[in-house]
Amino acid sequence: MPRHILVTGGAGYIGAHACKALSRAGYVPVTFDNLSTGWRDAVRFGPLEEGDLADRARLDEVFAAYQPEAVMHFAALSLVGDAMRDPGTYWRRNVLGALNLIEAAIAAGCGRFVFSSTCATYGDQDGVLLNEDTAQQPINAYGKSKLAIEQMLGDFSASHGLESVIFRYFNVAGADPDGEVGEFHQPETHLIPLMLDAIDGKRAALTVFGTDYPTPDGTCIRDYVHVSDLVDAHVLGLNWLEGGRGSNVFCLGTGSGFSVREVIAQSARVTNRDVPVIYGDRRAGDAVSLVSGSARAVRDLGWQPARSDMATMIADAWRWHQGPGFRG
Repeated sequence: MPRHILVTGGAGYIGAHACKALSRAGYVPVTFDNLSTGWRDAVRFGPLEEGDLADRARLDEVFAAYQPEAVMHFAALSLVGDAMRDPGTYWRRNVLGALNLIEAAIAAGCGRFVFSSTCATYGDQDGVLLNEDTAQQPINAYGKSKLAIEQMLGDFSASHGLESVIFRYFNVAGADPDGEVGEFHQPETHLIPLMLDAIDGKRAALTVFGTDYPTPDGTCIRDYVHVSDLVDAHVLGLNWLEGGRGSNVFCLGTGSGFSVREVIAQSARVTNRDVPVIYGDRRAGDAVSLVSGSARAVRDLGWQPARSDMATMIADAWRWHQGPGFRG
């Protein structure tokens, strides 16, 4: 019998990579996506069911049709700037959507849930290696909405026995080494694809937001993890639940951060091209430094972030960026 996993947001950047990883692991990923930010062409490894998390009846239909063994939940709004301008939309879409999904899963007898959370739930804690025990103090509606979902999962675990694995991570980079899926958003907001567009002449320049942060070079610092390593961890998290090991939380990162200027310099070296740059003001809601440790994931899940060095992430992204890819 096919082993179906419902993947919300499976037409998006991370979700599409997760579907490929699940397919390789012997599962059938069922993408549930409204295609508002995802791409139909990215759904290559299992069926696509169009729908919105706000539509409980549609969720019930899909659960009944496939009877998935577990849910992997990636679908969410995730732009910090938008969250600062319009927090209500983030609370409605992220939190109420997740509530619908959790209740639909429980009603269908699906008791395993892998959740894509974020280190943004920690807020701005400069100089702290963020781990599972770090106090969560989100500073914008995006981080707050993700924290609320984590708390909901805890409540439904206590009341209904729902078992969950929560992954907290920050910047995801790179592309599928085979070139089948990669990163493409409209509008694009992520540093590395924006930078590759600037290198390739597809935009005039990369805008660096803020050069007066209290960091060695004045630009903010982030931990980056390769998308393939990230989704490998999600499959390991699913295995964890299947093994009856109960709910848990794991941070995913390399334990070392890169400033924006360091990423730019590395990109110039990898592509052997100059990066045109202009400088702008800080964006509201951006933390100074976010670096995520992953000792628990390495120890307990056996996770190894094999491709998460910056040069490899940029090289994989650049290779996909120059290929045919999917562009809407």
